[in-house]
Amino acid sequence: MTELPLIPPPPSNQPEPGFVVLGRFQPFHKGHAAMIIAAENYRKENNPELKLIIAVGSSNRPQTLKNPWSDSERIEMILFWLDNEVNFEATIVSIPDIEDPPNWVSHAERYHGKQGVFFSSDTSSSELYEISKWPVISTSLIHRERFEGWRVRETARMLSTINDEDAIKMVLGESVPESIIDFLITNDQLKRLAFLGEGGEPVG
Repeated sequence: MTELPLIPPPPSNQPEPGFVVLGRFQPFHKGHAAMIIAAENYRKENNPELKLIIAVGSSNRPQTLKNPWSDSERIEMILFWLDNEVNFEATIVSIPDIEDPPNWVSHAERYHGKQGVFFSSDTSSSELYEISKWPVISTSLIHRERFEGWRVRETARMLSTINDEDAIKMVLGESVPESIIDFLITNDQLKRLAFLGEGGEPVG
């Protein structure tokens, strides 16, 4: 088991089952947006009794180039996108890493609730939930190579010392929703990337 702190701790009351989408959202990009919209459309059509739950992983990781934004910042990003670009609501929860795949689902259930439906484009995560007898809906991530997290972060890092907002929006807009770019600029959350080490590595 990892020695990472369990931050946040699980809620004292077991959450109700929901329609779960899991991601790191470092940062929230257009691939995430497309997946969440697809999840909500599927939920409304097939599981309207379940609420949409967006689970933000790696909440307990220290700040690095792989993890530039805290879980609270990522939740704020997603809420800003929900408020400004789509017309639906979601419950957002943070889930800390434990680096113990066989026990991941039972750990995550303490945060997002027990068996609802799991919606994902990630094969390894889907397999873990299937093993735990969850109904799993698998989807493909459009333009996966463009929307890989490390690639989006590296693009953002290269733009982190630029003060030209129009240039930032033009380049980062290829992979990141407009509302998220506005959020990052307004809250001065891009400049930190210049001080978190060199990029260029496929770090997930």
